Amino acid sequence: MKKQSEAIIPTPYGDFRMLAYADEENDKMPHIVLLHVELKIDENVMLRIHSECLTGDLFGSKRCDCGEQLHKSLEILQQEKGVLIYLRQEGRGIGIINKLKAYQLQDKGLNTIDANIHLGFEPDERDYEVASKILKDLAINQVKLLTNNPDKIDGLNEYGIIVQERVPLIISPNKDNEDYLKTKKDLMGHLLK
Repeated sequence: MKKQSEAIIPTPYGDFRMLAYADEENDKMPHIVLLHVELKIDENVMLRIHSECLTGDLFGSKRCDCGEQLHKSLEILQQEKGVLIYLRQEGRGIGIINKLKAYQLQDKGLNTIDANIHLGFEPDERDYEVASKILKDLAINQVKLLTNNPDKIDGLNEYGIIVQERVPLIISPNKDNEDYLKTKKDLMGHLLK
């Protein structure tokens, strides 16, 4: 896993350096990093690790809170001059095809965990080793992590990145994602109000 390319990207949230990380130069699905152009690595860096959610991030699906979390993160990272790592782990690591199958099962009454298990997966197949490798490549060893998910904290700590502080990322529920957020809180241990 190494940086393959980079460029300055002006966004509605300010200017960021976008870096593409992959094992090979021609990888068509690299992990993406956005570094605020004024990032200072000698401080505890504000970090968001965001797993790809095509339905929420790109199409604004209200079934989840992913797209809203992404946009709120970018606002915070602009203010804090931080880093976003966008991991290609669609659907908690099961991919878009299986994620849509899981949605069909959820429409029949299963929650997000049971749907993944029914399809033969763990409730959450994501891993944070790639994120830790990227951080080490950037010489970032200590972070303030923008998350509600304690598994991300444990995952980074496991791979040698020190999480100095957890910063909550709370999104107001809507009628389409209330049950999803309740499952995340009650069954997955996410730190939500």
